Amino acid sequence: MPMKLPAALAPLHALSRNLWWSWHPAAIDLFTALDPDHFEVLRHNPVALLADLGEEVAERFAADPDYVARVQEVAVAFRRYLDGGDTWFDRRYSPAARDAGPVAYFSMEFGLHESLRLYSGGLGVLAGDHVRSASDLGLPFVGVGLLYKEGYFRQVIEERRQLACYPQADFSRLPVTPILKDGCQLEIGFGLGQEVFSARAWRLDVGRVPLLLLDTDYGANPPEVRALTHQLYGGDVRTRIAQEVLLGVGGVRLLEALGIEPAVVHLNEGHCAFAPLERLARRMDVGATWDDALAATRAEGVFTTHTPVPAGHDRFGWDILNTALSAYRDASSWPPGTIMDLGRVHPGDFDEPLCMTVLALRTTRAANGVSELHGAVSREMWHGLHPTRAVEDVPIGHVTNGVHPLFWMNPRWQALYDQRLPGWREPENLWSTAWWQEHLGQVSDSELWSTHETCCAELAAYVARTLPESRLDPGALTIGFARRFAPYKRADLLFAEPDRLAALVGGDRPLQLLFAGKAHPRDHHGQDIAATVLRWCDDPRFRGRVLFLEDYSIHTGRLLTSGVDAWLNNPRRPREASGTSGQKVPMNGGLNLSALDGWWPEAYDGTNGWAIGEARAYDSVEQQDAEDAESLYRLLEREVVPAFYGRDAQGLPTRWIRMMRRSIETCVPAFNTHRMVRDYAEGMYFR
Repeated sequence: MPMKLPAALAPLHALSRNLWWSWHPAAIDLFTALDPDHFEVLRHNPVALLADLGEEVAERFAADPDYVARVQEVAVAFRRYLDGGDTWFDRRYSPAARDAGPVAYFSMEFGLHESLRLYSGGLGVLAGDHVRSASDLGLPFVGVGLLYKEGYFRQVIEERRQLACYPQADFSRLPVTPILKDGCQLEIGFGLGQEVFSARAWRLDVGRVPLLLLDTDYGANPPEVRALTHQLYGGDVRTRIAQEVLLGVGGVRLLEALGIEPAVVHLNEGHCAFAPLERLARRMDVGATWDDALAATRAEGVFTTHTPVPAGHDRFGWDILNTALSAYRDASSWPPGTIMDLGRVHPGDFDEPLCMTVLALRTTRAANGVSELHGAVSREMWHGLHPTRAVEDVPIGHVTNGVHPLFWMNPRWQALYDQRLPGWREPENLWSTAWWQEHLGQVSDSELWSTHETCCAELAAYVARTLPESRLDPGALTIGFARRFAPYKRADLLFAEPDRLAALVGGDRPLQLLFAGKAHPRDHHGQDIAATVLRWCDDPRFRGRVLFLEDYSIHTGRLLTSGVDAWLNNPRRPREASGTSGQKVPMNGGLNLSALDGWWPEAYDGTNGWAIGEARAYDSVEQQDAEDAESLYRLLEREVVPAFYGRDAQGLPTRWIRMMRRSIETCVPAFNTHRMVRDYAEGMYFR
């Protein structure tokens, strides 16, 4: 239990238990001030910080009138935010839209903060940003997910190899609250095979949005069921289907137990596709026919697919599905094969497994990819579901991903815009390219560059703390590469010609490279790529100029995307569904150096960054890698390095700053989750 704070500091308790604080710099500063070093050790967890706060420290801050005034100011802003009353949703929609019920957003992972290990990578971070923007815009919205005891692994580097460790979370030191019913924690029943088990219900508040989470790790369940909420994407295929049953079936039952009747059920990737199956079963339980129940379920459902590679979609054979859901199917009086056929491209083909993406597509009314290119790839991939239609008419659209503008924008940039661009935070201005083009000129070149330099210095200070034997030169051209180390992302592409790279790194106009990222513990190829990058870091030609930051996290991502000069993204087109890490960089005045994949083809215009390679098909992977590596080297040698080091009489890189402006005014308004959630609301939720 947290210590009892002095009355003057009491608002800190409520602030610590709602993640609203994590995207409001004034609130972050309140917690940081109490004990900066311990707050960093705790991965910026204010609940744990307050629990550990000594009485003497608390009394000292309670006696500081300036600090107490700041606490009161932030507390007032927090209460005003929760009260709402004039949100974008309120202005855009009638009260009837809110009264119709919330959007229930199902996701296997939520990347909300570095202190909560509920995410593995881009899918979860996108879900976290989606929830934050839904809160800011005032949508009626509720998230549904799982509460993991260990979550995704912590990365440890030993002898140039990645090791995985799984620290266990203490829920009492996290901002999660048991959901109570009749004085006891609410439990939700769900079946696996012929057995019925239970899950505990928790609530995590993200601004105005409640995130409802299920956890099976307690004494009511046998060990194998308790383990379901230990690790994210851990275990074998039987663990995976059991987790997806818990999320989909259990999540729907949790909403029902709380009296929440959603107007829309949004499935964030195919992991969630058992949710509409449970909604369908519930309708049939009260007398609906199969056709009517399926039609009603489809009418409320929307589905977002994130995976442009066929192997990335979950598939389960009949034996696995029957073991997991036989009793569930029998209780619903559905004949054998009913569930399998809903998830087959070719119903009746006994050799075809159930695909969770197909199940989602068959049980929702609208589906989308996460970029324009990914939408086209998805229509081609799932053309078999609509063989009589032309590929371009397959009913899968796109809503291009974005990133949350406040969570990912360095406070230095927010302060600059607050001073020079009043009104920029208003959603209608934030997502207006015309507004940014009209107003960004009020910020001078020197202001843009000095703000950027300050962020570079912050990153350099972090690297010095993290890698004491290394030093990052904040004045040298710094390029960042940080993401999941999946093979198609080609983290090692830049080392295709080591001597050529060495000339760039060690020349008169030096280049620095910062790498970070994790490979899944079962992705041995990805781990080999990480090991290759780590070996290059130790090469005498690159030592001190090519660095690897261990245990990539949301916190590391914020520092990197705000502190590097350019962001490198070189996947094999068209395997990157969106690639939101690059969208965070323009939020902080940086430039993208990216293959024309994911979101970048929609953003790149020749003036706001650089494009690696060409937007075409290649005869082989080897040809694509060789040509893209040559393009990357050529861009660095002829474009990127000269633009950065070409300075005017005042020492400003005028060409670079000109590109910074274009990056900000073209990318910030188009690729933020406020715009993205608006597009979901107007095109899919409340149309």
